[in-house]
Amino acid sequence: MAEIPVLRLDSLAKRYRADRPAIFEGLNLSLHGGEYLAIMGESGVGKSTLLNLLAGLDRPDSGRVLLEGEDLSALDDDATTLLRRRAIGFVFQAFHVLPYLSVEQNVALPLELLGVEEGERRRRAADMLAAVGIGALAARLPRELSGGEVQRIAIGRALIHRPRLVLADEPTGNLDPQSAAQTLALLRDQVKANAGAGILITHSRAAADTADRILMLDARGLTPLAERR
Repeated sequence: MAEIPVLRLDSLAKRYRADRPAIFEGLNLSLHGGEYLAIMGESGVGKSTLLNLLAGLDRPDSGRVLLEGEDLSALDDDATTLLRRRAIGFVFQAFHVLPYLSVEQNVALPLELLGVEEGERRRRAADMLAAVGIGALAARLPRELSGGEVQRIAIGRALIHRPRLVLADEPTGNLDPQSAAQTLALLRDQVKANAGAGILITHSRAAADTADRILMLDARGLTPLAERR
């Protein structure tokens, strides 16, 4: 039996007004465990819209988004939220860490939302903080850290519940070049170590070059740009 892709797009289309052209249409994609993909595109081509569809935050006008074979459009809002909480990890450009929680508490938050017992949360948070290189900072607050360190919190938080799909939206846009390079390498390595699949949304070719494959999103759909050998 063929392996079910972690993510599959099946003739996906989205428009915001019936009298206007589609933002994109006919998008097809299969992404399996262990794959790390970059999607590039100019401003306004629909990268953020596509990300919202992949996460089940928005619904397509036609076509399907299948997460491990589950059609997101066929789920009600509560079921979509539960699936997203269990199976998807997010890394954002703006970090979105909670300033009043410690580093450890921020990273462990997805486990708390999933009902994991406190001792197990703390053990897994300690392991994840060590993996992303900020184990010594567990008790600190985000305001006491550098931008690169805060982004490591975001990566740890996105991966701690071992999601099948990691979505990273311009995760290095607010970082200096050295921190950006370290963050991209860390993100890719951790997605691979977790045996999940990852999608990096970016306008930067340098960032995209850290991925296994690069696709360009434009009016023609998703066009292959490069593949690492």
